[in-house]
Amino acid sequence: MHTKLSPHGTHPDIVKRLRRAIGQLNSIVAMIEDERPCTDVAMQLQAAEKAITQAKKTFIHDHIDHCLDDGVMKTSKSALKEFKTISKYL
Repeated sequence: MHTKLSPHGTHPDIVKRLRRAIGQLNSIVAMIEDERPCTDVAMQLQAAEKAITQAKKTFIHDHIDHCLDDGVMKTSKSALKEFKTISKYL
């Protein structure tokens, strides 16, 4: 069961970054359909991948900084389990 928490300060920026990545991916699909040069497509794929990776890192670090700090105060065993779960996505 998931509990809904208030959004963290970084969430609006993460959402913007992911929406930008969605736009990049749509552009990449169009580039492929338009048979644009492979190097151009690869460069745009790299940029989209970097944007998603950065969003993921920011999201996970924010979770560690805020949620796990609170969890350690409550029960360190459950916080450790949560840390192990979330850190596999880094």
